[in-house]
This record gives sequence, structure tokens and C-alpha cells, in this order.
Amino acid sequence: MPLCINRRRFVRDAAAMAGAGFWLGSQSERLFGQSANGKVNVACTGVGGKGSSDTDGAARYGEIVALCDIDDRRLKYKANKYPNAKTFHDYRELLSVMGNKVDAVVVSTADHTHAAAGVRAMRLGKHVYCQKPLTHTVAEARLMRETARQHKVVTQMGNQGTAHDGFRAGVELIRSGAIGDVSEVHVWTNHPYSDWKAGKMYWKQAPQLTSRPKETPPVPDYLHWNLWLGPSPERPYNPAYHPHDWRGWWDFGTGALGDMACHTANLPFMALKLGLPTRVSAISSEVNSETYPAWATITYEFPARGDLPPVKLVWYEGSENGKRNLPKLQFFGGAEPTDSGCMLVGNKGRLYSPGDSGDVQRLEVNGEVKTPERTIDRLGHEVGPDENQKREWIRAIQGGTAPLSNFDYASVLTEAMLLGNVAIRAGKPIEYDGQKGVITNHADAVQLIAPPPRAGWEL
Repeated sequence: MPLCINRRRFVRDAAAMAGAGFWLGSQSERLFGQSANGKVNVACTGVGGKGSSDTDGAARYGEIVALCDIDDRRLKYKANKYPNAKTFHDYRELLSVMGNKVDAVVVSTADHTHAAAGVRAMRLGKHVYCQKPLTHTVAEARLMRETARQHKVVTQMGNQGTAHDGFRAGVELIRSGAIGDVSEVHVWTNHPYSDWKAGKMYWKQAPQLTSRPKETPPVPDYLHWNLWLGPSPERPYNPAYHPHDWRGWWDFGTGALGDMACHTANLPFMALKLGLPTRVSAISSEVNSETYPAWATITYEFPARGDLPPVKLVWYEGSENGKRNLPKLQFFGGAEPTDSGCMLVGNKGRLYSPGDSGDVQRLEVNGEVKTPERTIDRLGHEVGPDENQKREWIRAIQGGTAPLSNFDYASVLTEAMLLGNVAIRAGKPIEYDGQKGVITNHADAVQLIAPPPRAGWEL
């Protein structure tokens, strides 16, 4: 029966609430950190770019006692703001030297060093806030989850939309059955292009950059290149990698999928309790050994979860010849699709969330929709969602409710989404055993989900 538009609404909820935990994993209880109800001493590694605002956000609720960056310019700039903080270039040295002077660590480095820093910190009992995507590889996501559980630390991944009250209301709305049983989800982004009509790449210098630069200029005197490489294979320095364009290289970033899926797929993933897929397939533009493709469409097949039906989630990224890669859907009112967003298709209607954060939802349903029961904490709007994530994390260390994007949840989201990149490189559909963390139908799969780290950087 075709849908009729009886009710369209944008869901925004600014009301506060206390007490509810999260649905997945061991961190749903109240957690008490080693600095319970007192000052939390925080070390920040990666303090330029997004790391700069992450440091400032943590500083509003904790005490910054150490700063670490491989770029002397960025480190000096941040040290001027926090003159009492000790400075380091190597987070391994930071953790060794600072010892019990640090309670918690913020990791805002490039993707390929998230696990290298985060796992080491958690093994020392440090609480960790880590930028998205949580890890560079599928195996690292599982290791982050296992380590957080083993050491019972408070964790949070930096997909800040999770801290938005509207996002949390949207999760409750979907779970309430407003659009019925959902079996189909579409998620899209305009990345890796900043200006897709003009064909300008967001994190590649040019669309034709599909191999390593031949030039090997000297390493700038302010840059500690070997430390920046970390666990990734050694290669000569080139400004094509640092400080920004690393995201488009297989060895360092996670492409458009890793960049954006932790935001844009977050609402359906959490609301539908998707867990890990059993099958992932992908089509894309040309695949090479160095850089991510210009566009890709990835299909995830999730099994039934209790009373919830199986779900097919399709991810769309990029553009080709000035034409966006978008789902073939009829958008509400015939409107053009936004640059990014998601749509959930249920047996009672559809839900469309424009943008990356999932904090606004528009419904197309038969009949009226009842206000769902509140089951998730609200953080309020006195500060923005990015800062709210740091506040939620610090308060959990001091004895509050576990953060919503804790590693029990965030690692599963990351693991699931990064399997799309594995399917691109495999060149054929992959079958995944989520319980064991293995691909069952590809002989070389171990190299794709757990590439060996460079000597000296083993975890």
C-alpha cells in the first residue's frame, strides 16, 4: 500500500532527563573512575586541527596536564594556551613519563594511530576519548572494544551528533515503532568531494592522484615524520600526506566511509541495534593500491536481531563526472536530496534525516505518531554537542552515567562500517563471522582486516 503523507515533523527535543543507560555492552552501568567526583587530569595527543577543539573542550571539564603532537608548530601553539602542561612528541613517551599523573587521554591523531595511542592508554588504566572513526582497521576496532572492557575504563568516540538531544529523541522515535519494522536503510555523503559539481576533491590534491608522489622533499624541521608514520609502512615524506590529505590514502585514512559513516549512519545503526553484518558487497570507481576510490556504493546485510527483522543498509559516497552517487529514492515532496543524510524505510512509513548528525527527523507515515517514551539521557543545549561529548565523558569518569558513544557501541559501528572498505579492496562480496571477527570466503582476508604494523609499533 503506498504511503500517504499524514504527518511530517522535525523532531527536536531540548528537555533534560537523568538515569537511562545504553542498550549495548558492559559500559551501560554507572562507572566510577579513579578521579571520582574530583579533578580529572587529561593528556591530549594530536592537538592541531580537530585536536585543537578537542583539547579545549576537555579543558573546560578537566585539567590539561600533558600535550603531544608530532608537529612542533601545533604543539607550541597549544602549549602557549596551557603553559602548565608537559609537552611530548611521542605518546608512548608521554604515557611512560607521566604515569599516574594522568587519568584520561584524548586521542585526536590521524586515523592510523588511533588504536596505537588508545590501546596503550587503556592498558595503563586511562580513560580514553578518541576521535572518529575509532580505528583504521577492523581488527583494531575489536581490540579497542576488548581492551576497554578488560580495563573497565570510561570511553567515548568523537561522533558529536550522538550528544545532540535531537539525535537521542530520534533513536527513541524509531525504536517506538513510528515507521514500523525497518528492513531497508539508505545513507549517503558527498565526500570525498568538497565541491562535487566542480570535481574538486576534499582530501585528495587532485582526482588523478592515484599513486605515490615521485618527489621526496626533505622533512620540514618542525615535523617528526617517523612518529607521524607510527604503525603504518615507512615511506618518504611528502606534503600530500600531512597535515590534511592523509584521509584519502589507504595506509593512513579510512576514506569517505570512515570519515562520515560514524556520523551519518549513526542514527539507524543505534536505533535499529544493527550490530555486525554477515555480508558486505561493494561497487566503486577504479581501485588502486594507494588511494581510496572517487565513488563507491556499499551494501551491508544485517541479520535479524531478536524481534527486529533483517536490514539491508546501502551506503553511497562520492561523485563521477559532476554527477552525485545517490540512492534512487523519491524524496519528500519531490525535493532534491541533501549533500548527506539517511532514510529508513519501514512497513508503516519512512523517516528521513537530512545532514550528517541525525539530530533532525522528518516522517512520512500513515496515521498519527505518539510521543515515544524517554529512555536515553538528554544533555541539554547550554553548550553544543561537540563539547557535550567531552562533558559527558568527564562526568562519567567522575561517577556519572556511561557515555552513549562508548567503545562498546562505537567499536561495533566502526567495525561494521570499515568492512565496506574491505569489500572494496577484496573485489567481491565478503561473508563475515562477527563472533570470531573473520571473513570466511576470502583467502587473503586477514591482510585486509588486520594488516601487520610496522616493527616497533605492535600492540
